[in-house]
Amino acid sequence: MPDVITTCRLTRETAGLLETIAEDVFDADIDARRLATYLESPGHLMVVAVRGNQVIGQVAAYVHGHPDRAPDLYIDNLGVAPPFQRRGVARRLVEEVLAWGKTLGCDQAWIVTDTENTAARALYEGLGAAAEPIVMFSYRL
Repeated sequence: MPDVITTCRLTRETAGLLETIAEDVFDADIDARRLATYLESPGHLMVVAVRGNQVIGQVAAYVHGHPDRAPDLYIDNLGVAPPFQRRGVARRLVEEVLAWGKTLGCDQAWIVTDTENTAARALYEGLGAAAEPIVMFSYRL
């Protein structure tokens, strides 16, 4: 398997890349209906990192529109298979969605991570992000 890692914006035409996914790239198995809905939703983007024919990383993001200000980019999920962590894969994925958000007029991007996820925090701070003192609430539906 070649050592070259490429990135690809996922579309209906490239969704077949998800047939071979390394462990721990996604939180759960891919559901074909959910994937189709995601890919058809305007303002949604998933970028995958591929080595050979295997997806070894992914980032999902979407544009969050507002009626009173510029849209912002929410980076919803980021995952890289453990053997490929700390090799610049996550950085490349995040940089690609940040560039996409800029082209769509977003003036801010945001992502949430656990306070004890030091690797993620180092990545985001290394890309120029600042941690915000917030409290997140969630509802089980």
